[in-house]
This record gives sequence, C-alpha cells and structure tokens, in this order.
Amino acid sequence: MGIRDIISNYLFKQVEKRGWVEDYTSSIRYSGVYSNDRNILSSSDVYELLQDISNQVALADIVVENGNGKEIYNDPVVSILKHPNNYLTGFEFIKLMTNNYLLHGEVFPILDGSQIHLATNISTELDDRLVEHFKINGVEIPSFMIRHIKNIGNNHLEGIGILDIGKETLNGVMNAEKVLTDKYSKGGLLAFMLRLDAHINPQNSGQSKFIKAILNQLESIDDSRTIKMIPLGKGYSIETLKSPIEDEKILAYLNVYKKDLGKFLGVNVDTYTSLLKSDLEKGMMYLHNKAVKHIMKNFGEHLSLLFFGKDSSKKVKFKINILDFVPYSTKTNIGYNIVRTGITSPDNVAEMLGFPKQNTAETQAVYISNDLSKIGEKQATDNSLKGGDENNKQKGDESI
Repeated sequence: MGIRDIISNYLFKQVEKRGWVEDYTSSIRYSGVYSNDRNILSSSDVYELLQDISNQVALADIVVENGNGKEIYNDPVVSILKHPNNYLTGFEFIKLMTNNYLLHGEVFPILDGSQIHLATNISTELDDRLVEHFKINGVEIPSFMIRHIKNIGNNHLEGIGILDIGKETLNGVMNAEKVLTDKYSKGGLLAFMLRLDAHINPQNSGQSKFIKAILNQLESIDDSRTIKMIPLGKGYSIETLKSPIEDEKILAYLNVYKKDLGKFLGVNVDTYTSLLKSDLEKGMMYLHNKAVKHIMKNFGEHLSLLFFGKDSSKKVKFKINILDFVPYSTKTNIGYNIVRTGITSPDNVAEMLGFPKQNTAETQAVYISNDLSKIGEKQATDNSLKGGDENNKQKGDESI
C-alpha cells in the first residue's frame, strides 16, 4: 500500500468519524435474500407448484384397508385423520405435512392419543442397534408415537427438501425478483448526479443549503405530470444516472433458473405449463404421476406404521379418482359407449357423471345386453349363451 493510499484511507476515516459523508450521501447496501420458511413462498413459482402438489395430496380420500384390500369405513383412524387436532382440519393437516415434506425433505407426525400433530425441532439419531431415537428439546419421544417421513435422497436418516438442494437457485431467483420489484416499487430507481466545479465543503453553509434545496426539489417529484425547473449557476449541472439494474439480463436469468425450481420438486415446468394450457386434466395427471403419487405412497406407509404398527395387516391409503382428471365430455362419452354396448350398472355411470347412485343390487350389476346375464358369473353366461344359441337355431329353422 502506497503513502497516498494510507493518507487517503486515514482522511476518509476521519471524515466518517465527523459525520461529513452522511451530510450528502446515504449508504446503499445491496440487501441479499436468503431462502427460509418465512420468505420462500414469496416466490410465485415455488408457491404455485407447492399449492398444486399439496392440494392434490390433501384432496385425496384417505381410507383404511384390511389385509384383503377391503375398505373399513368405520375405522377410528379415518376419523382421526379427518379431525387431527383442535387447530387443524384434515385438509389443512395433510396440506401442511406435504408442504413441510417438500420444503424440508422430512416431516414428523406425532400421535398423541386421539390427536395427531406435526412436531418441530426434532433431533434424531441411530443407536448401536440401528434403532432411531427422537428428541424434542432433549426430551425423548417414544418411537411408537412418532414417524420420520423422509423425502429420500442419499441419506437414510435425513430427507432432502428444496430449501437444501435448491438453496443456491432459490437465493438467486429470489434476489433477482427482489431487485426488479424494489426497482419499480421505488419508481424505477431514478437517480441524479450533481456536478460542481468547486470542491464540496461541508463547512460551507451556503453550498450546503443550495445542495439541500436541489435535493428537496427532486424528492418532491411524485407525479409523472409534474415538471420541475431547477435554476443552476455557473459550475453546477445535474445529470441523470443510468440504473445499474438491467431488466433484460435479470429477466433472462429468471427465465432460465425459475424453471429449475420445479425440477427440485420433481416437475418439468415447461412440460407442466404447456399441458395446463392445452389440457388442464392432462396437466394434473402429469403432476400426479411425477410428484404426487409417490408422496401419497410414502405418507400411507408411515401413517400405517404409526397407527397400526408393523404387525398389523391394516393399511392407510391415499386414493385419488383418476376420472377426476378426465374432462366431463369424455366422461359422458364413456358412459354413452358403455350403455350403447351393454346394459351396465347405472350407479357407476351416475357416479362418474356426478349424479347420485341408487345403491340397489340391480343398479350395481353389469349385464350383457343380449341376454341380461351378469358379467363375472361364468355359469350364468354359459347357460344364457346356450339358451341363446337354441333360440337362434329355432328361429333359423322357422325361417327356413
């Protein structure tokens, strides 16, 4: 470091100590954004994808099945999941569990009697016998009361969420969005530079008053129709400064990296958005197969172990009616084709089209239109076919 630099740094520090710099300038700090629980949802793309995924999981029907795959409608577990606790509904609980699962890569449902909660500040560890232990603020929680649902990556004890694997991309995207938002919320960050031939002297009261008067004039421009005339003497000039924020470059950056955020959630944003534009149901089906199905499978397995233990044949399952992703016009065509080719159970068609079921034995059976035989009962079908052949033969003989 040269003598000039030493002297300059010393003089600048003295100026700072006396507050001279603050008389005419304000420090500009580039405030970075770091993704966390509070601000991550402020990114519209992350919020939209999280909403789409968690809503689809939360809208699924939760059922309990026995070992034979038969649904148990009056199982108390179904009631608990519909009314998990005093502060969340069943929909809110599953949605919150899904969002935490995607953001943090893991979530901890804890069963307390007839209520189920999502625990936070959990520390986990494996003992020598590879048994997982859970602690909240140093207090151990019995393992039968809690489950560790993980979005598995390459670690058997920890899940991976977008806050971890997408941290760099998230921070970059959120900072870029914030820069643009701040720019236009502050009127485009319009700035001016005052040039003086003379040296700026904080002790010069006349000069200070003149500069402050110019600042006041510029700061009072709050309407695009306002015109200000600022007379300047010899040796003074005002120039407009170009904004350091180049919109095109930031938008180009966002166009590339905002789409990458979807990949951390298992979705190709380009494919998903193009499907939503052309066919909403296909888009939702794509989301289901890419991001939702495996979440429901994982949740079902862990909740089964939490409620029934590993020795029970009962299972908690999340079920989505795939026909929900089919357009209404397609449903009517399906119903029409079924009815046209065979007399089928109106209950199935009615439910598909959104009408109430009759719930009778006749409306739940499926018949072949020629002989009204129940499909699935081979003997009845065979007998009816034989009868049909004899009748046809008789009719043929008569015609001859």
